[in-house]
Amino acid sequence: METLSKEEKTRILKALEEDLEFRYAIAGYLGLSEVIKRLDSIDSHIIDLHEKISNLYEGQKRLWENQEKLWIEVKSLRENQEKLWMEVKDLRENQENILVNLNEIRTSFERVTMSIEDEARDIVRIRLKNELGVELTLDRVWVGRKEPNTYGASNDLCIVGEAAVRLGVKLLEELEEKIELIKRMSPDLLKPKLIKVVYTDYAIPSALEYAKAHGIWILKWSGDLTPRVISELKTES
Repeated sequence: METLSKEEKTRILKALEEDLEFRYAIAGYLGLSEVIKRLDSIDSHIIDLHEKISNLYEGQKRLWENQEKLWIEVKSLRENQEKLWMEVKDLRENQENILVNLNEIRTSFERVTMSIEDEARDIVRIRLKNELGVELTLDRVWVGRKEPNTYGASNDLCIVGEAAVRLGVKLLEELEEKIELIKRMSPDLLKPKLIKVVYTDYAIPSALEYAKAHGIWILKWSGDLTPRVISELKTES
């Protein structure tokens, strides 16, 4: 048998690689054509399966990307929720601080108010005792919704008054209204003789003029600002 040369072998191998009919002819000659056909079919299925796997991978990749976006949105939502809770917390703290400040202001105001009221009742009581020989207890009294913060009565004399850091005409008018209200609603609190009094740290000139015209005794810790007047009242028996 004649042996093929290297060039002939190369041509045959190249033909087998490039010429499908020649490859089948050789395979048929060798009895391998059916095997090659099946192998080609398997290759086709493998290629199709590979494409399906690639498509599945792409779908899964998109799913992961969407899931990642979803997690980013959830994270952003949680961060916004935490910011909202922090703002609510700050708002509550600010509200609590405002309430604390308001309570402090109210307490300070009550201390100042109670201080001048206590001071007023004490000085008026001592003045009446030392100068008129009248001993009585002074305190607040409610008549309807009105509250004269200085009231006391002894025998045929009663005291109705107010205390204020700064005195204006309006407070004097309110005192007159409270006395008229007592006459209508609680005449038993009144006596035949009445002293209208206001204790203050400072009184504006118009208030002093009003007090003199209406017989209201204005005084401060250092002395009288208007004369003390004892009015005669006609009370029902």
